[in-house]
Amino acid sequence: MPKMKTKSGAKKRFKITKSGKVLAGQAGKRHGMIKRSNDQIRRLRGTVVMADCDAKVVKKKFMPYGKKKK
Repeated sequence: MPKMKTKSGAKKRFKITKSGKVLAGQAGKRHGMIKRSNDQIRRLRGTVVMADCDAKVVKKKFMPYGKKKK
């Protein structure tokens, strides 16, 4: 069977850590910053670890070779 391809959009949006967790950018910082408070903008910086239920979908469907080998 041929190799599965990683979704190119997922490559740009997610990173899988050494322990197998999925890192993703914070939501809500693409546009409309003028209506958000400075505290909110500051809080949304950086990346966060995705919830397990969401991370499972990302690893299985979008990044098939990003799984941690055991």
